[in-house]
Amino acid sequence: MNPFLEGMIIGLTLAVLLGPAMFSLIQTSIHRGFRSGAMLAAGIFLSDVSLVFLCFMGAIQILSDDDNRFIFGVISGLILISYGIVALTRKTKTNQDGEIVFVEEKNRLKYIFKGFFLNFTNPFVWIFWMGLTVGVTSNYGDDTSKAIVFFAGTLSTIIFTDLLKVLVAKAIKGKLNVNNIHRLNNIVGLLLIGFGIILMVRTLMNHYGLI
Repeated sequence: MNPFLEGMIIGLTLAVLLGPAMFSLIQTSIHRGFRSGAMLAAGIFLSDVSLVFLCFMGAIQILSDDDNRFIFGVISGLILISYGIVALTRKTKTNQDGEIVFVEEKNRLKYIFKGFFLNFTNPFVWIFWMGLTVGVTSNYGDDTSKAIVFFAGTLSTIIFTDLLKVLVAKAIKGKLNVNNIHRLNNIVGLLLIGFGIILMVRTLMNHYGLI
């Protein structure tokens, strides 16, 4: 099979996985509009590109050290919990008629950084790219060009599907009322906090040899 097509299949598989970045992407798109959501997607994409590059350069070995994994896991968990608390406490702006006012963010650059660090500080994302890189390089051997084509297919599929999620979120936001937005904020917030707690618990248990 063509390496690019193989990469696309992996990208589609990764696109349907439910993770913190996906929930944050949908929520940002609904609250702050398409451009802010697209900026968040760009940040996620840049972090994935960085991780693939680091895998090839060997810097991913940082996770082979137990102390590094412990520090990384705790920090990542705290970041996810913080994002979750922000989502839970976010207020929905309404006009005098009680209709939702969607705010177009002027400083959208911050969403690139938010997307980058939300994805980059998730050790499960690191482990995924590390495992995939090892598998791909083993499969293609010394043929670096095929590995590059493979990851080009994977990464281009991920950014395409993320932008598609942003468009879908934009399409449905006009049909949402205050109660629906409030429920969405609660769901996203609780899921992010849940991801953060699970991550920290697993990190602690792994570090102290409990699992």
